[in-house]
Amino acid sequence: MEFRCRLGTAGGDIVEGVYVADSELHLRKELEEKGLYVLSLRRRGGVPALALGGRQRRRISRDEFLVFNQELATLLKAGMPLVQSLDILRQRVANPTFKAVLDGVHEKVKAGTSLSDAFAEHTGLFPPVYAASLMAGERSGNLDAVIRRYVAYEKIIGAVRRRTIAALIYPAILVVMMIVLVGIIVVRVVPAFSSFYDNFGRELPLSTRIIVGISSAITGHIGAIVLAGVAAIGSVVWWVGRPGQREQVDLLLLEVPWLGHTVRKFATSQLARTLATLIGGGIPLVHALEISGGVMTNRHLGTEVRAVMQRVREGESFASALRARGIFPDVAVKMVEVGESTGALQEMLNSLADFYDEEIETEVGRFITLIEPIILVIMGVVIAAVVLALYMPLFELSSVMGG
Repeated sequence: MEFRCRLGTAGGDIVEGVYVADSELHLRKELEEKGLYVLSLRRRGGVPALALGGRQRRRISRDEFLVFNQELATLLKAGMPLVQSLDILRQRVANPTFKAVLDGVHEKVKAGTSLSDAFAEHTGLFPPVYAASLMAGERSGNLDAVIRRYVAYEKIIGAVRRRTIAALIYPAILVVMMIVLVGIIVVRVVPAFSSFYDNFGRELPLSTRIIVGISSAITGHIGAIVLAGVAAIGSVVWWVGRPGQREQVDLLLLEVPWLGHTVRKFATSQLARTLATLIGGGIPLVHALEISGGVMTNRHLGTEVRAVMQRVREGESFASALRARGIFPDVAVKMVEVGESTGALQEMLNSLADFYDEEIETEVGRFITLIEPIILVIMGVVIAAVVLALYMPLFELSSVMGG
């Protein structure tokens, strides 16, 4: 097999060429033995192994990434050198994107780059909090413990997200079923009744005329309606994707009754958990706030956190800066104030995150308990109203014939 390679020499020169080898792994080994650094490597006619902008699968699954970190922490704790640990783990990865990244990370670490800097170059694939955690572990000389702390952090955040999504699946299914059932009735059933009513010879009831009119409008312009729907969705996606618009959408979410309250609680929990993880790894508070603001799900609150970071950098206490911005609940500010005054900020932040995780789970459970019967009632009323409107002329006809 032929491979096109871009290589770096020990003298700092960049060379390109075509090499023949049985496999990519053998070629990499041969080049490394010659003292060359592989910058990119691809099979002739294939996709670059390190050029992640091609048509390769760019996504690295969260579970795959966590397994890698668990194994890396285990190998480091057992006393295996970092370069050797990376070499072992990169050969076991099946995801081509992740393998290409780990190959590059291995080469950079082998050349003397720190692990945190090597991962920080792939900001689109890994969260900034990961690189910051690695940097903290390297500074403290306790890299395996910091990696384990990061894995625990990701597991807790993921568990809260999964429980919330799982609780919302059933109501979403009910809503979809209602829309599908009403759509089938309007598009398929009503036209059949409408052709029958054309020979009815009497004026139809108002409810029947409304249902028949809606059905006729939908079936007669179904193509235009679909195109308009696609155009509307595309316009919304384009608008949200514009610079600064995502932050405006996140701000609007905070203003929605009940939903905004829950979103704010989730953001508070996320911020507290991230800060506790970074501070526990030895990252200074100002730097930890900067990183935390960048990884928050709600962009508006992330901007507010960076404003808090600026006030803390100027000498203001964390609790005072939070209170001045007024973006997070008073309970959170008071718990941060207690943590600062007692010197146990990390423990207090973890407690704060646990508190709001339980609050979110309780509120979502209460919401599901209320919304499920409401959706079922609405579904029953809508379907009953449509069916009743369709059969109303038949009832009137039967009463006339019976009279």
